[in-house]
Amino acid sequence: MMVFEAWQARMLSVGTAHPPKKYSQQDLLDLYQVTNKRIIALFRNTHIKSRYLYLPPCNSEGQVPDETNVELLAKHKQGALDLGVEAIDRALAPLGIRPSAIDYLVCVTSTGTLCPGLSALYIKHLGFRENTRRLDVVGMGCNAGLNALQNVADFCFAHPGRLALLVCAEICSGAYVFDMTMRTAVVNSLFGDGVAALVVGAGPELAQYEGPAILDFESHIIPDAIAAMRFDLEGPKFSFFLDRDIPYVLGNHVEKPVNRLLARAGLKRRDIQKWIIHSGGRKVIDTMKYNLGITNYDVRHTLRVLQDFGNLSSGSFLFSYQLLLEEGSTRSGEYGVMITMGPGSTIETCLIRF
Repeated sequence: MMVFEAWQARMLSVGTAHPPKKYSQQDLLDLYQVTNKRIIALFRNTHIKSRYLYLPPCNSEGQVPDETNVELLAKHKQGALDLGVEAIDRALAPLGIRPSAIDYLVCVTSTGTLCPGLSALYIKHLGFRENTRRLDVVGMGCNAGLNALQNVADFCFAHPGRLALLVCAEICSGAYVFDMTMRTAVVNSLFGDGVAALVVGAGPELAQYEGPAILDFESHIIPDAIAAMRFDLEGPKFSFFLDRDIPYVLGNHVEKPVNRLLARAGLKRRDIQKWIIHSGGRKVIDTMKYNLGITNYDVRHTLRVLQDFGNLSSGSFLFSYQLLLEEGSTRSGEYGVMITMGPGSTIETCLIRF
C-alpha cells in the first residue's frame, strides 16, 4: 500500500473562470439559424443545458458573422488572458500569495497557437517574476491537463518548498467552424470556453497548506485510433473532428490504465471514494461508468460540468475537482482517481489521496 509522505506533491488550490455570456443549446441553434433537423437533434441530445462562449455580436441581418482566422486567434489570445487573470487570482487568493510567488508556470491549450505562448503573456501581464520557469503544452487535446500535471508534480517533487502553477486555457469558440455539416456540428454542440488554474507544491515547508497528495500517474495510448480526434484544415480554417465511435473505443480501454495505476498502490476500485472524470460528452461518461463499474453519483461533478459548461477540453477535470471541493464531502485518507481522455487516442489517469 502506498504511504503518504510530506514530500509528495499536493494540489493546494484551484480556481476557474468562464466568459460572462451564457448560451443554452436552443440559443445557439437560434443564433446560427440552424434548420437541419439532424443538427437540431444533435444539440438537444447532449445533456448540456448551457455553455459560456465568446461569440461576436449579430450583424444587421441578425446573423452571427463568420470570423476570420485572424479574429479567431485574437479571440483565443484575449479570452485566455482575461479568463486567465480571473482563474489565477482565484487559485492564488486562498493561499495568500501573488503571481510573484510562483516558481514554475505550465500553460496548456489546444484552441489556439501563439508564439510567444500563453506562459510568456501571463508573465508579462500578471506580475510573475522574470525568472519564472515556464512550459507551454500546445495541441495535446482534452487529456493534456493530466499530462501537464505530471510535469508540474515532478518539478515540485524535485524542488520542495517551491510552488508551481498549472493553467488550462481553452477558448474553444476560437476553433469553431459553422458550416452546417454534421462533422462540425458535433464539435459545435459540445465545447465551451473556460480557464482553470491549479497551485501545486511539495515538502514540509508548505505544510501550512492543505490539499490532496498526488501519488501516481498512468498513461494509455491507442495508436489504432490515432485519427479519431484530430484537427483538419477545412478550406481556410482548422476544424476539429470527433469520430462517432470514440466514446466506445475509450470505454473499452479505460480499465487498462486504471487497473495498472491501482495495482501499483495495492488498491482495488472499491477503495476509490472519489472519481474525477473529463466531461467529454454524455456517451463518453456513460462508457466510463459502464466499464469501470461506477455510478451517476460517482461522476456527479463531471455530469454537472457537462450540463452547465459543456466540454471544456483540458480544463474540464479541474472544474469537476473544484465542484468536489465546494461540496465539502472529502475525508482525510480517501483516495481519488482522475481520468482525462483525448487525441492519440489517449487516456490519462492520476491517483490522489485526501
